[in-house]
Amino acid sequence: MNPWLRYCAAFFMAFALVAVVSCAAPSKQQSAGEYIDDAVITTKVKAAILNNPDLRVNEISVETYDGVVQLSGFVSSRAEINRAMEVARGVGGVKDVKNDMRVK
Repeated sequence: MNPWLRYCAAFFMAFALVAVVSCAAPSKQQSAGEYIDDAVITTKVKAAILNNPDLRVNEISVETYDGVVQLSGFVSSRAEINRAMEVARGVGGVKDVKNDMRVK
């Protein structure tokens, strides 16, 4: 086989491999529907926390990714942390709740 042809074939195969690999979607990227679902869950959790008489706290942040809610911020007691996590778990669509809240 001609060396020039061999180099061209190798180049074409390498180019095809790079093209196929670069088209693969990143595993951490959400679809539009998943993003909207997480936004709805976040809104519901925030509303549930604000409407709870035991949790009149404005310093709790809520973030959601793939149905997993992360609570962060500052509260007055450990009981408020436990109550906030319990309220978040009670919201429909929540798969898990991560705690990053601190007692001030």
